[in-house]
Amino acid sequence: MTDRRRRRHDHDAGGDPDLLAAKAALRDEVWSRLEVEGVRRFPGPRHRISNFVGAERAADRLRATSVWQDAATVKANPDSPQWPVRQRALEDGKVVYMAVPRLAQRDPFFLLDPDHLADPPRRASSIKGAVASARTVALEELEPVDLVVTGCVAAGRDGARLGKGGGFSDLEFAIASEAGLIGEHTLIATTVHDLQVLGPGAIPVTGHDVRLDLIVTPDEVIEVVGQEPRRPGCIVWDDLTTDKVAAIPVLAELRRYTE
Repeated sequence: MTDRRRRRHDHDAGGDPDLLAAKAALRDEVWSRLEVEGVRRFPGPRHRISNFVGAERAADRLRATSVWQDAATVKANPDSPQWPVRQRALEDGKVVYMAVPRLAQRDPFFLLDPDHLADPPRRASSIKGAVASARTVALEELEPVDLVVTGCVAAGRDGARLGKGGGFSDLEFAIASEAGLIGEHTLIATTVHDLQVLGPGAIPVTGHDVRLDLIVTPDEVIEVVGQEPRRPGCIVWDDLTTDKVAAIPVLAELRRYTE
């Protein structure tokens, strides 16, 4: 199956159909821009959090910020463009929480302790390396983090975030928030290519979408100003299909507790 014909991540998304369609169209626009401008990296930008030329420079630029330097514990997404971020976090002695891809295990987060790695930080911070160096942890084992780094298909200068459509980042945020891992003062950052940065109001959002505090590109650090205090994330059950809940063990378990 070609990259263009892969099943869309939003195939089982719930919510307003018009909003979902607008987000899907915007994703295609951004993915096409990355292809045309030649900043894509293998295996291509479509249907994923797109890897991009300059991801290492963006990670280094994030590393130089006071937000990064003040953080002792970081939650990072497991996608390729944030691999350099995870690597640098371990090199700098930070504890890293990383979601299990698609939250597909009952214990949905990897815990990477820089003092207890089976491999050097570069390998340990990869998905395959985490299997050897990390342990999976349940919700009740999570501890608060200082900084969340999330992947994006696009980031708005107003703090809006566009993911790949599966809703997993929002779910990770909501689950981690309900577990006490993320609070109202936890900062949310992303690393993206400059071509993925859009103007204010360009990305349609809902009330429970994750909002960004810091956008870092290979060439720029964008601090989002005027954000309202972050509300604790919550799982919006009405926006989750039966298939989505069934595919994520921790959601199915939480759902039983709410019924």
